[in-house]
Amino acid sequence: QLQLVESGGGLVQVGGSLTLSCTASGFTLDYYAVAWFRQAPGKEREGVSCISSEGNTNYAGPGKGRFTISRDAAKNTVYLQLNSLKPEDTATYFCAAEVLYCRGDTKYWGKGTLVTVSS
Repeated sequence: QLQLVESGGGLVQVGGSLTLSCTASGFTLDYYAVAWFRQAPGKEREGVSCISSEGNTNYAGPGKGRFTISRDAAKNTVYLQLNSLKPEDTATYFCAAEVLYCRGDTKYWGKGTLVTVSS
């Protein structure tokens, strides 16, 4: 079964950090770009960051300068390091995979992990 599983979410105080993981099973991420999205209650889903199969990265506005995306081929996992968290970062974070490059043509999605930032 081909799937992505997110983990690492939780409750954190303002200014704190979390590391989210996106692990693939049933397929290798070597040939996939992986993007992180988030959706806050009552809001539309928004892109956060993406890493290509070659390791090129990009970041959307909300996480620029605070979030870092990385990948570990040996663990078949992509990470999203969240630093200097703010209450407005509270959301369910999803990862999604697409072939090779970050083009917005996602093929596989995880079910999400909840991040709650308390003030």
